[in-house]
Amino acid sequence: MTDSATKVRAETSDEVLYDVSEGIATLTLNRPERLNTISGPMLAQITQLLIKANEDPEVRVVIVTGTGRAFCAGLDLVDATQGSGIGSQPNNVSVNLDLRNTPPTVLFAMDKPTICALNGSAAGYGLDTALGCDIRVMAQSAKMAAAFVKRGVVPESGGTWILPRLLGWSKAAELIFTGRTLTAQESVDMGLASHVVPDAELPAYARALALEMAANAPLAVQSAKRLMRMGLNETFNDHVHHVYLQFLQLIRTHDFREGMTSFLEKRPAEFKAR
Repeated sequence: MTDSATKVRAETSDEVLYDVSEGIATLTLNRPERLNTISGPMLAQITQLLIKANEDPEVRVVIVTGTGRAFCAGLDLVDATQGSGIGSQPNNVSVNLDLRNTPPTVLFAMDKPTICALNGSAAGYGLDTALGCDIRVMAQSAKMAAAFVKRGVVPESGGTWILPRLLGWSKAAELIFTGRTLTAQESVDMGLASHVVPDAELPAYARALALEMAANAPLAVQSAKRLMRMGLNETFNDHVHHVYLQFLQLIRTHDFREGMTSFLEKRPAEFKAR
């Protein structure tokens, strides 16, 4: 990792915080007084920052988290009911929505690994955002609330696509149709999250996991993620063909040579993402 990757670069807005340190970009939802519910401006900010992180050569891993007692309680329904927020004009609904540059689609298309550190509960849009990350780590007090049908809607941001693939049809159907809320341990047991840790240890745990990933060859990590994503819709024969093409490209890189040399020399590798 370059020296510049160890320096901290921070950007702050009122509702979304962003910083880069040691190759890790951390995007923090910062609206604790509203349980980090997503406002219209926040949607645009989150999208822009995710794209920025994915394109930044100094970023190797992205952590998404929140401040306060919730990760994200969904879209801001208070503003909506007052006529000023998302979905506040029911008689003026566009049928030509461009969803290509919204947080769920951007998260899915990102090559950089993403970790959601759930500092608190995730519901609605917040749950779909967490599910859109590659890995979920939960504080002990955090919960996942798939309460969409209790509010008269569906998982609008990818949940109906992601959950059956994570859990299988039967468990996903039960979770979605009941609108059930899961504790952190239940989420791990079901397969929705990887780890549950004491609340105070969550930031350090998520960062340690991110640093472990960032220490590996970035091009290989990103290729692996792309191949996993492609494999969701490919036959086995088509997939292994694409894997071989990626393999041929990787063995021509500096990082491949460094990985092999460092292994033989029994020293930590110094990957350059080239």
